[in-house]
Order: sequence, then C-alpha cells, then structure tokens
Amino acid sequence: MSKNLADWLSYLETLHPKTIDLGLARVADMKQRLNLSPDFPVIVVGGTNGKGSVCAMLESIFYAAGYSVGCYTSPHLLRYNERVRISKQTVSDEMLCASFERIEQVRGDIPLTYFEYGTLAAMQLFIEQKVEIAILEVGLGGRLDAVNVFDADCAIVTSVDIDHTDYLGETIAEIAFEKAGTFRPNRVAIFSDYTVPQAIVEHAEKTGAQLWRLGHEFGFKLHQGQWDYRSNSGTRNALPHPALRGSFQINNACAALAGVDALKEKRPVSMAALRRGLSEVQLAGRFQFVPGKPQLILDVAHNPHAARSLAQNLAALPPCPHTYAVFAMLKDKDMAGVIAALKPYINTWLVADIDAPRGAKSEELNVVLHEAGVTAKIICFADTAQALSHACNVAGENDRIVVFGSFYTVAAAMKVKNIVMA
Repeated sequence: MSKNLADWLSYLETLHPKTIDLGLARVADMKQRLNLSPDFPVIVVGGTNGKGSVCAMLESIFYAAGYSVGCYTSPHLLRYNERVRISKQTVSDEMLCASFERIEQVRGDIPLTYFEYGTLAAMQLFIEQKVEIAILEVGLGGRLDAVNVFDADCAIVTSVDIDHTDYLGETIAEIAFEKAGTFRPNRVAIFSDYTVPQAIVEHAEKTGAQLWRLGHEFGFKLHQGQWDYRSNSGTRNALPHPALRGSFQINNACAALAGVDALKEKRPVSMAALRRGLSEVQLAGRFQFVPGKPQLILDVAHNPHAARSLAQNLAALPPCPHTYAVFAMLKDKDMAGVIAALKPYINTWLVADIDAPRGAKSEELNVVLHEAGVTAKIICFADTAQALSHACNVAGENDRIVVFGSFYTVAAAMKVKNIVMA
C-alpha cells in the first residue's frame, strides 16, 4: 500500500458501500484484534451542537495543566490531520499512514467505514504515544457511533435538537436516547443545556450513570466581564471568558469544567491552568472573525439550532450598513430551518453550490429561500469561492460578510482567504 496519505484516504472510502453505517460490531471486533485498551481516562463528547467547542476547551485546559492530551474530532476543514491531535499538534502524515497500515494488517474482510477506520487509527496513536487523557468527539448520535466502543470515564452531551433524522429519529426523545448511549454505569454523564430531555434522565437512571445537569448539579454566574463556575464539587471564581466568540460558549465552557471536575481525582487541574486553557482555546469556523475590512465571519452552522446561535451572536454585534451571506448547504440538512433563523439579519444572499454528493445546488437554495419568504436580494454562484469573491468586491469597509451553512462552505472560504489552521 502507498505511503501517501491522500492515497490511503481514497482507499478508505472504498471499503464500505455506505458512508454512514451505524453499529458497533465491526469496530468492536477491530478493537479486539488491535488490542486497543486505553489505560488513560477517556472523555466522550456528543450533542447536536457545541461538541467541537467543548472538545477544544477540554483539550486546551488539560494541555495547560501539563498533560499529554489526545483529541479526536471530525470533520476536518482543510486537512485530515486536523482530526487527530496530540498535545495540541496535528499528527503527521507518516504517523497516520503507519497506523492505517497496522489496521489493514488485521482487518481481513471487515468492511470498515471511513469514520470507523479513522477512529481506530486515532486511538491506536493515542495508546502508542502514551497520552495521559483522550477526548473523543462523537461523529453521529452516540449509542452506535464508533467512538462509543471505548468506555467513557466521563460522557458529555452538549445539546439535543432535531438533526440527522434519517439516522437518529424524528423526535427529541429519540435523538436524546441515541446521544445518551455513551453513558456508563457509575461514571459521570454531563448534560449542558438547561432543557433536559426526559430520555436523558431515564437513560442515566437505567444505566446507573451519575447525571450532572446544567442549572442543577453545576452552573455559572456572569459578572463584570468574568464568570463564576459552581458545582457540587466546589466553585471556581473570576474565570475569563473563553477565547471562542459567541454567547453560548459559556454553556460549553461550563460543560468542559464539569468534565474537569468529573476527573479531578485522576487528572487534577489548577485554577491557573483553567484560566490559561480558557484564554488560549482555538477552534476554526465557530463564529470566527477574520482580521480586516469588511468584517468577515466564518461559522459552520448547518442546522437550525446552530443557526439560532449564530443569529443571536449577530444580533449582539454593533449594527452595520449591510450584511452579505455567503451560503451553501448539504441537501439533506434542514435548509428552511437555517434560513428562517437567519433571514432577519441578512440583506443580500449569495448562494453557492457544494461540489459533493450531498451538496445542494444554488438553484435549490434559491427555491427554499423564496419559499421561506425571503425578500432580500439573492444571487446564485457555482461555488463558494465565487460567492465570497463577489461579496468582497461589492461590500463596503463597514459592511459585514457572514459565511455559513456547512463545513464545506467554511473550508472553501478559508482556502480563498489563505487562512491556515492554528
């Protein structure tokens, strides 16, 4: 097999007839064949939105505390290597290829999906590199997601909303049940939204997990540019706002601190490390401001829940003369729900195709925009690059350009603007 990472990734896409095939049997078999038994604490983070931010905060905090931290997230924006980080550094092509090779040597005829293969490779590297704690982001759902083959010492669910209905169910109760599938007996399970679905509570009781809920077992209080965190384990006062922008990031920071509390006996963290971790956390594409004028904001918001958060964040900004949306989505997402959340804040919609099997065409988005009652100007483009170039050409220096709708959309904008990952 080639040593080239691009060749490996192309090969992984051919091993299973489906892009998504939820279930743990294949990856559990491979876990046993590879003898993947981590001897370090594992935090599994799921949720409809916010899980990437929580993972980034946990990674930053534990790294600031001096630990070797493995962090596995998805999807990536520019390079596959972004998915697997050790001590906040992306792993090399060579490390990934070597891990893929080891998996291939024992795989036999097991038809792993792309995500399953990547999950196994990440854990194999974390074990090989002797990390002291691992943070795993759920790819889809929780109960049947590949990361759930590894028992969580602490399971976090950030939020539950309608998304991925083809796989997770069409109701909040069904989706919450899937996300709660990462809970383990006698381990802490954290839910970091104020409205707790009954399915979360019931599953915690059924599994014997210790459920910690925002506003009950832990919470926060804002004051004078700082905030206080409190939990049944104690309080941490005068904390800095996390470096990630957006009002909802305090909820995410609270979830991260609850995770720190849950593992305080195994991996203690000082106040200095907490403050440094929150102050230095970075995550591309989450209400990310690009320096320069006109103001350019990147946000991967791709479902109504995330779009509502983006709308709240835009509403909190100082007013500007004109806001341009560079907008492209996948066609299996709730396009109408995203548009409904953001249409009061957009003056001109620049809609683009996504060149991917699941990508919506700009003409499709145009139809949905009109059906949603959008009366603002709409212009269609062949791709995000053309839409963003147009926006930059016509926007005044005091105007605002907001790029959103998909990881694909933000990634394309980052390439246009030569934005590199930190």
